[in-house]
Amino acid sequence: MGRWAVFPDGAEPAKAVVALAEQVERDGGSALAIYREPVGEHWQIFCLLPMDKVEPTPYQRDLSPTHVKRLQEVVKKIDRFVDPIVAMSVKPGLYWTPNGNHRRAVLAKLKAKMVPAILVPEPEVAFQILALNTEKAHNLKEKALEVIRMYRGLLEEEPEAGEEDYTFQFESPHFITLGLLYEENKRFAGGAFAPILRRVDKFLKGGFPRTITEREERADLVRDVDAALGLVVAKLKKRGINHPYVKNFVLARTTPLTRQRKTLPSFDQTFKKLAENLEAFDTAKVRYEDIQRSAIMAAPAAS
Repeated sequence: MGRWAVFPDGAEPAKAVVALAEQVERDGGSALAIYREPVGEHWQIFCLLPMDKVEPTPYQRDLSPTHVKRLQEVVKKIDRFVDPIVAMSVKPGLYWTPNGNHRRAVLAKLKAKMVPAILVPEPEVAFQILALNTEKAHNLKEKALEVIRMYRGLLEEEPEAGEEDYTFQFESPHFITLGLLYEENKRFAGGAFAPILRRVDKFLKGGFPRTITEREERADLVRDVDAALGLVVAKLKKRGINHPYVKNFVLARTTPLTRQRKTLPSFDQTFKKLAENLEAFDTAKVRYEDIQRSAIMAAPAAS
């Protein structure tokens, strides 16, 4: 089985796993051990991969320059790199990391030629980013953008599958809708709409080619409501009322969803009614103190 074998229970890995270790060697890396992880007993490879052959998955969030800088300073201070990335093989000569892109970027900045990695043979792990990536907590925009990038990737790679097949990977249906909105406008006030979306957005039935159309229609409804909300906010600003919580305040008073409702309206009904309520909203009755008091009870979500 070669110098990579670590089989304390006498079990042997599948030929495909051994072949993957041999591929690492051909790609200029070093397969250090083939082992079974202790939870699900899946076979994995601990290895050193050539830095120039490792890339982030195309689905994940953008790098945080602040986090990279902070991590780089710590690595330089202790003069040691101790956290392997997670990787999988896309094809010979190319590996993706769904968990560890900030660490990969730090090593690249430090001119390292190799990156320690736990190589997972199953490629579907690339779509489990949100569950795996705990290195730096995601904010709402990062989660939503990662989800919609995964969605578009699956639309091409697995068109026969659908949202209900990937509920674990997507985590929540409202991330899909918000992802479409953030794609178009990185400054979209997702934090203000998230409480409403979380209650009425559901995973859709059918394959991705069908559901992407309905998702885009849902995003259009939210975008229309955001435009109506913008008009209300502009009127309040004209009166001298300018507060970071103002969008949340207005939405809280115009939402058709109440705590008392046992049966929620549909997505379409909710946002059409919300648009009507915003159009009828009387800005003359709003006082700055009201918004300030509401903000104390619930900190504004980052947009």
